[in-house]
Amino acid sequence: MYINATGYYVPEGRVSNEFFTSKMGVTADWIEQRTGIRTRSRAGADENVDTMGICAVENALGKLPYDIKDVDLIVSAHYCTYDSVATLAHKVQREYGIEGAKAVYVSSACSSFINGLEVVEGYFAMGKAEKALLVCSEHNSYYSDDTDTKSGHLWGDAAVAYFISKDRVADSDIRILDVFTEGLGHVGKGPAGVTLRPKEEGIRMEDGRDVFIHACKNMIYSLNKSLKQIGMDMNDINKLITHQANKRIVAQVAHQLGLGMDSFLNNIEEYGNTGSASAALVLAENFDKLQKGDKVAVMVFGGGYSCGCFIVEI
Repeated sequence: MYINATGYYVPEGRVSNEFFTSKMGVTADWIEQRTGIRTRSRAGADENVDTMGICAVENALGKLPYDIKDVDLIVSAHYCTYDSVATLAHKVQREYGIEGAKAVYVSSACSSFINGLEVVEGYFAMGKAEKALLVCSEHNSYYSDDTDTKSGHLWGDAAVAYFISKDRVADSDIRILDVFTEGLGHVGKGPAGVTLRPKEEGIRMEDGRDVFIHACKNMIYSLNKSLKQIGMDMNDINKLITHQANKRIVAQVAHQLGLGMDSFLNNIEEYGNTGSASAALVLAENFDKLQKGDKVAVMVFGGGYSCGCFIVEI
């Protein structure tokens, strides 16, 4: 598979750590020391999952080497929703008049983007699609509680869109070397670790320590599985990206791999935890900083639990 173009949208709004001082009774330094977050992106009153997702698609169009109407598969992959019936995939299809395309929605918490990537891979393997649009949009602030001392200060909003083809269509295409995912609902707190119940308490992370432990362990596990599947090892990887949940998780993964933080690309400092959009967004934002031939591994961990990794060659 090949990435033909990427786009992203990050709302202009920023919420600083100081905002939470009165809300939660903690200092700005306390938040930064424990999370690495200084500000987090926040959608405006007139924005939602769908509007942000469409903005991300629009951002990619100038780099797309074919007409968007050539897309025959649209996958929206995320856990926040504006409308769970009229999905983002269908909204995109209507916005751009993409006739004849399949349109589906998948979710596996913060692993949603990479599971969406695997869905695309499956459609390609079955011969049911050749050009796909994968769009991921998270509106965490719509569901989060700013007074929640456990996780209210973590969440940011953002969207990302990837156009993907079965075969190479342009010299600028980025090759996807491998995609690996695995469900982990049977380990640790599993489905109780992070929850989002729209009509009840919204998005909650009741046991951050359990999430931390299993995120670190299983992102490395998924990286090793992905490397093994393509006969590579860590020496072949130029840069790594993890799910942007907490910079302490990034630091712990780096420590366990025996790497410095300069081996990792991040955006959590400014955006906060943008959910399943986060890791794919980091990659999309940093393509211009990578060299031809570089290999980048993107690792994710989602509530529920689940994990995954995909590796690309620039």
